[in-house]
Amino acid sequence: MVPAASFSMRVSSKAHYGLRMMTEFTRGYGKGPMSIAEVARVEHLPVAYLEQLAAQLRRGGLIESTRGVHGGYALTRPPEQISVLDVVRIVEGEVSPVECVAHDYVSGSCIREGECASRGLWLRLKESIDTVLSQTTLGDLLADHALIDSMAPGTPA
Repeated sequence: MVPAASFSMRVSSKAHYGLRMMTEFTRGYGKGPMSIAEVARVEHLPVAYLEQLAAQLRRGGLIESTRGVHGGYALTRPPEQISVLDVVRIVEGEVSPVECVAHDYVSGSCIREGECASRGLWLRLKESIDTVLSQTTLGDLLADHALIDSMAPGTPA
């Protein structure tokens, strides 16, 4: 028997780690800058990789850096004003399940373009993903996490 082929649409490590770093900055929002070393320790992620992501996020305007002994990074605006899509687009680029639904797709690049029955599906999927990511903020992520923690077994009510 031949094993079934698997279909996988995965989030890149850049997007995943970038979002994990941004949630740590969200936890520390309003408490001053947080060092990359602290984020790496809490999230068990490599410092060098986080430094690269932090540079992208700083250039993208989502975080700012402060130098010095008590320096580090902090969000440039409240967590409720930064969407998951903002983070993903800066570290990864556009979210697109297939090439032909990306914003930069050049019409006519695919020989099957006029007869492709599945392109509409991929377009709807892309729109759905963009909608969910744009309507979910960093603040929402922490609120959802706090709600899940409060419902965990053994948690005092």
